[in-house]
Formats: sequence, structure tokens, C-alpha cells
Amino acid sequence: MIQTAQDVVDQVPAESAQQAVGYPALFLLVVLGSLVPVVPTGALVSTAAVVAFHHSDPLALLVVFALASSAAFLGDTGLYWIGLRGVRSRNGSRRLEALRGRATPERLEQARRGLHEHGSRVLVLSRLVPAGRIPVMVACLLSKMPMHRFARGDVPACLAWAAAYQLIGILGGSLFPEPWQGVVAAVALTLLISGAPTVWRRLRGA
Repeated sequence: MIQTAQDVVDQVPAESAQQAVGYPALFLLVVLGSLVPVVPTGALVSTAAVVAFHHSDPLALLVVFALASSAAFLGDTGLYWIGLRGVRSRNGSRRLEALRGRATPERLEQARRGLHEHGSRVLVLSRLVPAGRIPVMVACLLSKMPMHRFARGDVPACLAWAAAYQLIGILGGSLFPEPWQGVVAAVALTLLISGAPTVWRRLRGA
């Protein structure tokens, strides 16, 4: 009984240190990944959810969800603001052209149709579909959607995105007793989901 109490006492400072480093890192990396669409933000959220699932603090999962969704929203709105500056400038911007280069003509046309049919609600789907965020954002920019309208549609999109990838992490954490095993499972599942559309398009092209 004395040993158990001592283990708890020893564990608290370690967990506090992990929170002090891990939470700000998660926030900054998700913001960076939203601004520069090469960072696997979904895998980051799933990994953080696995660690939070095995954490002694019952609010850890809630903190991960709040940080991930708010960071994604900050990154999205920051990237959209940069894109709007390019749309409104006389000569356009290299950032806008770079965004357009990441969206194939087929995906961009699909995004335009979805935006025309569903308005800003298509932002929710774009966040949940792998590689769907940038084409929809470009379609919004080309249609000159105001910043406030984009932001209003992006709030539920970021909440749904954070919840989806956190559920993947919770699933991975619940299947394995060790956190590292859950992290491996969650990252593998996240990468599989992210890469499935690309593999499918290549198979169709072949």
C-alpha cells in the first residue's frame, strides 16, 4: 500500500512535465500543419489521444480535443487570410498559386460543385475527407467567400475533424495495454485512411 502511494506521488510530477511540453507542442504542430499542408496533423491528434487515454487525468482527452480543434481553426483561418490577400491583390500571390497547385483540376471542380450546392457546409466534409481541405479552400477563395463566412463554416469542420481523429486514438488506446502499442495502431490507421484516396485514384488511372 505504501509502495502504491509512492508510485502515485512519483507519477504526478512526470505527468505534469509531459503536459507542460506535450500540450503546447500539439497546438503549435497542428497550427503549422494547417498552414503548411505537409505535417500529418491527424496522426498527431490520434497519438495525443492515445497518450491522454492512458493518462490519469480524466480531463486529458478534453484538453487534447480543445487544443486540436482550436489550433486547426487558427491554422485554417490564417491560411485563408493569406489566400484572400492574394485574391484581392492586383497580381495575385505565390501562396495562392501554391495552393492551387496542390489541388488537381478534378478535385477543384468537385469542390466548386460542392460549394455551389452546399455552401460553407462543404467545409465540414472537406476536413473529414483526406486531401479534401485544400481544394475546397481554393474553391472558397476563387469564389471570394468573405472571411467571416469561411470562419463560421470552419468552426464545425475543425470540431468534427478533431473528434474523428481523437476517436481513432481512443480506439487504438483501448485495444492495447501499452500506450506505445496504441500509438503505433493509431498512426497506422490514420496513415491508411489518409493514403486510401490516393491509392484508389492511382488504381483507377491504371
